[in-house]
Amino acid sequence: MSAFRGRHTKIVATVGPASSAPAMLETLCRVGVDVFRLNFSHGEHSKHGAVYAAIREVEKKAGRPIAVFADLQGPKIRCGQFPDGAIELRWGAEVAITQEAQTSAPDTIPLPHPEVFAALQPGDRLKLDDGKLELTILARQGEVLRAKVDAPGKLSDRKGVNVPDRPIPISALTPKDRADLAFALELGVDYVALSFVQRPEDIDEARAIIGDRAGIIAKIEKPSAVEHLEAIVARADAIMVARGDLGVEMASEQVPIIQRKIVRVCRAAGKPVIVATHMLESMVDAPTPTRAEASDVATAVLQGADAVMLSAESAVGRHPPTAVAIMDRIIKAAETDEEFWVRRSSERPPHDLSTADAISQAAGLIADAPDVAALVAYTKTGSTALRIARERPRCAMVALTPDTSVARRLRLCWGIEPALSEDVCDFETMLITAETAAKTWTNAKAGERIVIITGYPFGNPGKTNTLKVSRL
Repeated sequence: MSAFRGRHTKIVATVGPASSAPAMLETLCRVGVDVFRLNFSHGEHSKHGAVYAAIREVEKKAGRPIAVFADLQGPKIRCGQFPDGAIELRWGAEVAITQEAQTSAPDTIPLPHPEVFAALQPGDRLKLDDGKLELTILARQGEVLRAKVDAPGKLSDRKGVNVPDRPIPISALTPKDRADLAFALELGVDYVALSFVQRPEDIDEARAIIGDRAGIIAKIEKPSAVEHLEAIVARADAIMVARGDLGVEMASEQVPIIQRKIVRVCRAAGKPVIVATHMLESMVDAPTPTRAEASDVATAVLQGADAVMLSAESAVGRHPPTAVAIMDRIIKAAETDEEFWVRRSSERPPHDLSTADAISQAAGLIADAPDVAALVAYTKTGSTALRIARERPRCAMVALTPDTSVARRLRLCWGIEPALSEDVCDFETMLITAETAAKTWTNAKAGERIVIITGYPFGNPGKTNTLKVSRL
């Protein structure tokens, strides 16, 4: 398996029935997957456990760290059940909404979520079945809400309900999520993705359970999360632009603008950001993407996303390896655009007044020199590598760490090739180890320069204070 991918933006692939076989996982890793997503909205624990074990075997064969994250389902709101399995909603008609789990009353929608029912007010919209249907609340009459149908159609049992206009006072962790979370942490996943985050306190609640056993990915898919974006980014370890529900909860024309804002805020904070949902959706069936899809992936890359994600394309699609290979090609093509690198250097974010930030900024500037082939960063916690990635240098980057969990988490980070290395104890060993890593994990060749950053005294985390330029 090739050591150097030849690109900076990472690829996340969702594992599902089409990709869960060990041989397929190995193929996906070989053609370009950096991070695997386990979707806990589907599948039994035993199946997720088997997939996780298979990924770790692939990791051993590949000889490079692979990141795995568990995506929790979150508090999915659904309508109840109808006598005939569905109800026809007619445009302009009035319907009743009750708190029942099922109903036999005509023109009535059961909504068995007391907290949602209590929060709704006249003027609020309800979007149903992934936004295909829409209601507006007219009035509250005792234990019944009256609503008008604005977007008609057939509403079937247990279809999803979105409330875009009002935060709902519910936890981001349901009882199912807590059970899934306990299992995922027992497996040893590198990140946990929280669905339907609404406020910074949702991250705090998860952190109290997770501690430092896994990083937290906050999925931005609700208007309230966008309103609290900076605070959520500050408390999470990574962010996902979850465009599926975000596009239901908000006007579709706003999603590209919000995506760009999220990427910009994450880069300024030095937090990895994933752009997800419908990136190569046509490849669930087709062997090639549409031109619009290729442009969508390239746009995410040009905006500076750390990673782009495949969902159904790799989970249930007919061509998972092809989808990964094509995404890899699109990323590489986008990253050859000279304007991409001009913009990256002109958009360097503001820095803290700290030695570590100053060293990282200087290393990033030096690394952009034409004769620099690689940048090697020693890191115990991963913070130095995150600072370097924030600078978006053009050369290849290697993060050397003695901690396997840190190496795996850094796999999600833009441009970073994480590698395991024992702590060094003197400058000579530091130079030899860095030069070997550059030759092994990048295309650096004899005679080229590399930039090395580390901390002295060696072995002390949080002490990045040394920058060295060396010639191979």
